[in-house]
Amino acid sequence: MRSVGAGLSEQSAQPEYRIEDLAHHSGATVRTIRAYQDRGLLPRPERRGRSNVYGDAHLARLHQIADLLDRGYTLASIKELLEAWDTGRGLGGVLGLVAEVHGPWTDEEADRISRAELDARFGGTPDEEAIREAVELGVLERLPGAEAEEYLVPSPQELAVAAELYAAGVPLAAITGHLRELRDQVEHIASRFLEFTTEHVFARYLEHRPPTDADAAEAATMVRRLRPLAQQTVDAELARAMRLLATRHLQIHLSPDPPRVEDDQARVVALPAGTIRAVQSLVGAEGVEAFIAAATEREVKKRTLDALASNGLINNELAQ
Repeated sequence: MRSVGAGLSEQSAQPEYRIEDLAHHSGATVRTIRAYQDRGLLPRPERRGRSNVYGDAHLARLHQIADLLDRGYTLASIKELLEAWDTGRGLGGVLGLVAEVHGPWTDEEADRISRAELDARFGGTPDEEAIREAVELGVLERLPGAEAEEYLVPSPQELAVAAELYAAGVPLAAITGHLRELRDQVEHIASRFLEFTTEHVFARYLEHRPPTDADAAEAATMVRRLRPLAQQTVDAELARAMRLLATRHLQIHLSPDPPRVEDDQARVVALPAGTIRAVQSLVGAEGVEAFIAAATEREVKKRTLDALASNGLINNELAQ
């Protein structure tokens, strides 16, 4: 039997909820439910005497909104999607596309690790700062409510790499710093891949806002087809680059003489991730290399002029 607050209407035999009970069943607060109503995201309740009555349609809508929010959609975007649904344009294909994009992009399965196992893999000495950084980076996720301190490991392979590097003598601070820098660069690659595929593949499916049900369903199928391509391309290019650069590094370190840089030979110079982000915010991702090259050239010219001026002053003083 349902409570009075979530009872069955004699006329419709459908569940009915007071706003407090709707909040309890949906996980939203009463204030949030009223805000959704004010923004047009949630239909108004039925007025029954002096009370407002909600039904299962309201509960389902709240679950839809919560799911889309978890996937990173804004309330404005959610409103467009729900309006499309309400006007009969269909939402099944769109939600299928959302689920496809939000789904796993790897076959790797998450695992769990206890704090004792974690400490043992990294030298046996507890390191609270290292744990904090690993959680901040998403390498570990805290599992509240466990009897012993335990963590979810979204990518066991990534944690295994960190453990191998640590065993090889790399400090934990250096590992996390390298991961932060690597993540910025990989996110740039992912962004460029998405821009490329959107322009040449998905643009035709996204002409309407929101897309039609049929277009969204076709786009979801295309995502499934293209999903492996990004990783396959990066794997192949990384293997090529490692083979080329590792051979070059080995030649440099085995040579008895220091490496000589030819006038026309380009060199790869590592810059702090923060510097890259700052430049990218100024000129965009496409202009980073040109900006850094121009800024470097200007600094070299400035120092050359300063040196010439300084030498001129010294020569004048000597002449006097």
